[in-house]
Amino acid sequence: MRVINSLRSQKTRDRYCRVVRRGSRLYVINKRNRRFTARQGG
Repeated sequence: MRVINSLRSQKTRDRYCRVVRRGSRLYVINKRNRRFTARQGG
């Protein structure tokens, strides 16, 4: 999982990417291709 500043660029990399908020953190989750997973926020 990558920690990055901008999730918008990550979201557009693959059509199965979804942006999910869990608590104070934002995640990009991709169940088909796990290497596109990312996190933002503390």
